[in-house]
Amino acid sequence: MLEHADPSALLAQLQATLSAMPPVAAMDIRIAGYDSGVLRMHAPLLANVNDKGNAFGGSLASVMTLSGWALVSLRLAMAGKEAEVYVADSSIRYRAPVYGELMASAKAAPDQDWEGFLALFNKRGRARISIRAEIVGGAAELEGRFVAISKG
Repeated sequence: MLEHADPSALLAQLQATLSAMPPVAAMDIRIAGYDSGVLRMHAPLLANVNDKGNAFGGSLASVMTLSGWALVSLRLAMAGKEAEVYVADSSIRYRAPVYGELMASAKAAPDQDWEGFLALFNKRGRARISIRAEIVGGAAELEGRFVAISKG
């Protein structure tokens, strides 16, 4: 699948959708960019701090999950598809505390391909794909399956 050279308008639409969700707005989660199949998000520590002075585990889970959701949503939009995207299941490993900005990246799992995902979506009106997201630096990682269901 050929990607649009500049998905900035689609990223702005995704950010508006995210910002309209009260929990996401409270955590101040922002899309940082998309390049070479990797979507990046960030959130400030101050809005996501726990009683120990580091990032709240729920915020780490949220920014990684949302980075996966945003990546799948973006790739569908880039292909001209309208779909609802849901996380079907996920597992998270927490490896170290985060004392600074929460920075996450998401990409398709190594055994997944976007062409196959989109072909199945076109055929059945629904498809799933496995995504790997991590907090930059290796503090936490998420493996999740995301499901897309056609709006039409």
